Amino acid sequence: MVTSRSLRERAIRKPWFIIKKILFAIAEFRFMIRFLQKQGRAQKIILGGILAIVCVMMVITLVPGGILSDTLGGGTAGVVAKVAGQDVTINEVQTLARQMGRQQFPRGLPPQFLPFFVKRAADSLILQRALQNEAGRIGFRVSNDELREELQHGPLAASLFPKGNFIGQDEYENFVAQNLNMSVGQFEQTQKTYLLTRKLINAVEGAVTVSDAEVEQELRRQNTKVKFDYAVLTTDDIMKQLKPTEAELKSYLEKNKQTYANAIPEKRSARYILIENSKLEGQAKVTPDDIRRYYDQHREEYRLPEQVNVRHILIKTPAPGPDGKVDEKSVQAARTKAEDILKKLKAGAKFEDLAKKFSEDPGSAKNGGSLGMISRGRTVPEFEKAAFSLPKGQLSDIIQTSYGFHILRVDDKQEARLKPLDEVKSSIEPVLAQEKSARAAETLANSVQADARTKGLEKAAADHGLQLVTTKPFSRSDTLPGLGNSPELMEAVFNARANSPPEAVRTAQGYAVFQVTEIKPPATPTFDEIRARVENDFKSERAAFLLSKKTQELADRARAQHNLKKAAKEIGATVKTSELVTPESQVPDVGQMSGPASVVFSMKPGDISGAISSGSSGLVLALVQKQEPTAADTAKSREQVRENLLQKRRSDRLELFVENLRQRMEKEGKIRINQQEMSRIAGAQGGS
Repeated sequence: MVTSRSLRERAIRKPWFIIKKILFAIAEFRFMIRFLQKQGRAQKIILGGILAIVCVMMVITLVPGGILSDTLGGGTAGVVAKVAGQDVTINEVQTLARQMGRQQFPRGLPPQFLPFFVKRAADSLILQRALQNEAGRIGFRVSNDELREELQHGPLAASLFPKGNFIGQDEYENFVAQNLNMSVGQFEQTQKTYLLTRKLINAVEGAVTVSDAEVEQELRRQNTKVKFDYAVLTTDDIMKQLKPTEAELKSYLEKNKQTYANAIPEKRSARYILIENSKLEGQAKVTPDDIRRYYDQHREEYRLPEQVNVRHILIKTPAPGPDGKVDEKSVQAARTKAEDILKKLKAGAKFEDLAKKFSEDPGSAKNGGSLGMISRGRTVPEFEKAAFSLPKGQLSDIIQTSYGFHILRVDDKQEARLKPLDEVKSSIEPVLAQEKSARAAETLANSVQADARTKGLEKAAADHGLQLVTTKPFSRSDTLPGLGNSPELMEAVFNARANSPPEAVRTAQGYAVFQVTEIKPPATPTFDEIRARVENDFKSERAAFLLSKKTQELADRARAQHNLKKAAKEIGATVKTSELVTPESQVPDVGQMSGPASVVFSMKPGDISGAISSGSSGLVLALVQKQEPTAADTAKSREQVRENLLQKRRSDRLELFVENLRQRMEKEGKIRINQQEMSRIAGAQGGS
């Protein structure tokens, strides 16, 4: 389940990162086969994952600007922003926001989260326009030949240029109209926009290099191991020693009285009748005819497509350089490597072992190359054709796709079939029972609500044989008798007036018919009521100050005496000794060694660190042993380290470029945000 916190963390990302993902959707699509193994409707299998990419590109298609004023000071209806004279429209923002939302919530985006996606979508589209404008300003252009090259060799090549031959203008127009819902002109403009912006990003990232010295430095950093003594002081230990007086606490409360204003939350009392679906399931009779009818109506859900259980070894080919061309020498080197692996397999080597050792698809390599069961339409055409044509247990030849060179082995095959009714009826019956009980609960809730409004809750509960629950005062964060945590009922209760007519609200268990009987507004507590919280806050604040002071004193003493253990004993700190650890290790009471404690990797044996703050702990470290890596330790990860450094540096360079570009265009007045329209669309969408 996706929580609101995890959604916010994923939704509120830096806009440059989102726009880069949009612009490089095709590159990401090509990168790993496992990204293609997602459920899809049977009638779209012919296009598979390719259409998902085109949909993204459709979203960022530029809509030609109209006759609206360039001045957005008073707000222009329907336009969220103007970028170099081009409009970012509400329709575009809504389309992209919903698409982002569907990626996180395939079963439907909760309305309260849509404002987050609206803001991210607007930022993405603004940056996309900015990048396109900058590409044109610098002088980048996309020719018709470059467009044809992309169509002939890009993700749609198998559909538009099967076996390298163009399908013809009429078929091309039909394909675009039927499958992409665009005219050829719109589609080609979309492709050119993508290629233009890709040129700019390739140019920004293309000049990034990583020297051998930098690789060596990073290899040493990652593979150096250290062992150290560490003295630990914690806020918990200090808090236990603090004994504040009443006068100190009252003085603290007075200084921070605004913090405790209305600290007693609003509370409400209510009465409600519970109607639970589970108690009605016994009354929901499911007949054989019901099951047969459901099965006939949902036959497509019980169809199993033709599937193959396949393993593969992937040797990747390089991505195009800034000029859009591929290094043919690198491609040939990849082919040679794949051919050598195939020879080993034909000589009897174990497929799983070679996949773990050589495959460059990290998602499947660790599993011996296994992709599990795949159906048609979930991989690129060349891969699919080979996988479904191979006999069970047989190796393929070298298969080239946009990812690189593959070697396949089919472990099992499953023919397409329809599951018979006898095989699935046991799973249908509980579904129908739940549906019937849910309908019965809704009918009963409506009846109980009507009776409660005319006869009162007590009489309605008695007439229907249901229990009436009367609560004590509760706040929004409390649990409710018979319901536990029920955000649906809590929201309804805290939006209702006292003694207003009973209302029915859906809950996770069924329904509740409720009435608010009392409302207690928020209140500021007396000292006695808030004393425990004040004391804890006072101790926490004081302990944090004392922790910093005491840790610094420990570091000063240890360095002056050249003896951490002696200084720790005098201060009353605990001393522990680590194992040999790397920067990726975790150490008890210290945490991740890539954090503040990473200073130990720059120390020499016998050195003592300064005061280190690590959350609720204070640390002082003394290096005991340092183990430098050998050539053998670093050789196996050298190229991966180089690639990681290169990718990070490219990412950092692009982020800086995009941030500077946006700041410059805003300063020049080329990016203007319609805050009025932005607030309106976010508010409207959030409340829809």
